[in-house]
Amino acid sequence: MEDEQIRIYDRNRKSIGVATREEVHSVGYWHEVFQCWFVSSEDGIDYLYFQLRSDVKRDYPGLLDITAAGHLSAHETVEDGVREIEEELGIKVLYNELLPLTVTLASIKRENMIDNEIANVFLYKNDHSFDDFDLQKEEVAGLVRADLNDVYNLWKGTREAVNVKGFKINNNEEKVFVDEKVDKNHFVPHQDSYYKMILKEIKQQLSR
Repeated sequence: MEDEQIRIYDRNRKSIGVATREEVHSVGYWHEVFQCWFVSSEDGIDYLYFQLRSDVKRDYPGLLDITAAGHLSAHETVEDGVREIEEELGIKVLYNELLPLTVTLASIKRENMIDNEIANVFLYKNDHSFDDFDLQKEEVAGLVRADLNDVYNLWKGTREAVNVKGFKINNNEEKVFVDEKVDKNHFVPHQDSYYKMILKEIKQQLSR
């Protein structure tokens, strides 16, 4: 995977060549990613879905993250990124079923990694039950959802925690029900500005 060829860009989204995934993250090249947030509505409440990253992932194991996301290889278009949903979550979604939210620059910097992403962000209105999902166990260890307004208020700073419900995959590869409180430390540390902007975009999209 570290040898995967990825197209790299400057901050203005001008292509400047191709590099391996390892080079992309060590140098900090800008590169395109596909991100899709799932939402559903039930009894007048909008819910936002998070994947639980596998404990064997090198980066951010065991943290909650975007419902489905991944890098675009050098030969792929943004439309091709929809494959991430089926690969990670085990359900087939067509590109024309997605609602485009935004294209934004997003960065996560750590001691050994600079992840500069040009994020193509989409929304999917989910009508699947938790039973329908067949997770890619090497990547995803569970799927949960939370009240969208609660998550929004968590990043606004007016809540300290939110309740998430869903399932995890246990050592016997069985789905185990989850119902627990989580705070911001349980989520992949995307920039606060990213979470605030995306959550606002989602709320606006759902109000149309």
